[in-house]
Amino acid sequence: MESKRLYERVSTDIAAKIEAGEYPIGARLPSERQLAQSYDVSRPTVREAIIALEVDRMVEVRKGSGVYVTATSHADVDGPSADVGPFELLEARRQIEGEVAALAAGRITDEQLAELRVLVKAMGDAGGDSARAEVADRQFHELIASASLNSAFVAVVESLWDMRARSSLYRLLSSKAHVAGVTPSVAEHEDIVLALESRDPAAARAAMQKHLARALEALLEATEVHEVELARKRVADERSRYAQ
Repeated sequence: MESKRLYERVSTDIAAKIEAGEYPIGARLPSERQLAQSYDVSRPTVREAIIALEVDRMVEVRKGSGVYVTATSHADVDGPSADVGPFELLEARRQIEGEVAALAAGRITDEQLAELRVLVKAMGDAGGDSARAEVADRQFHELIASASLNSAFVAVVESLWDMRARSSLYRLLSSKAHVAGVTPSVAEHEDIVLALESRDPAAARAAMQKHLARALEALLEATEVHEVELARKRVADERSRYAQ
């Protein structure tokens, strides 16, 4: 267990409890807050664990209601054992790409800045086409890595994006985010370009880290299971039942 990623340890333990009958089919799992306290982990870690169980088709997240058990064993699908957790990945990107941007600020060319502006425009022009926007998003971040003139940084940034593309957890999370209307922020990318244009390493680092921190927050919001909404739904159901 200790060799596993933190979210994977949590998902494995919850799966074991489901298989043992502690949470039967149809049962609602404890709230995210309760699970976080029980396992002494952060709520993003619990969120990653739940997404892993969704990929294995053991649970279903019902927006505004909760997380419900749908099967007592793993489905016959490619599991997430090799996945990096989505929030874990964004945490790494925030640290690494912040430093990449800081280095690029002193080395980026006017031509590369012009290319970045073209990619920001492409994100805005994509409208509701999230796949198209994300292609431009990846090219934007990889171009900044190239501007750093550090081949190791280029390889690391490309690897982080490849991890994201391979991750079944990230794909599920992205689909939820797309339904919630989350797309790459044009304004945040424009701020990064302005910081790079100023040739200010500290400003470039801050703009990149702020952007990736906000991306993490947006994904958290997109996958939130609202207890307030659940309470409201229960009240509405009670009113409807008694009105009949």
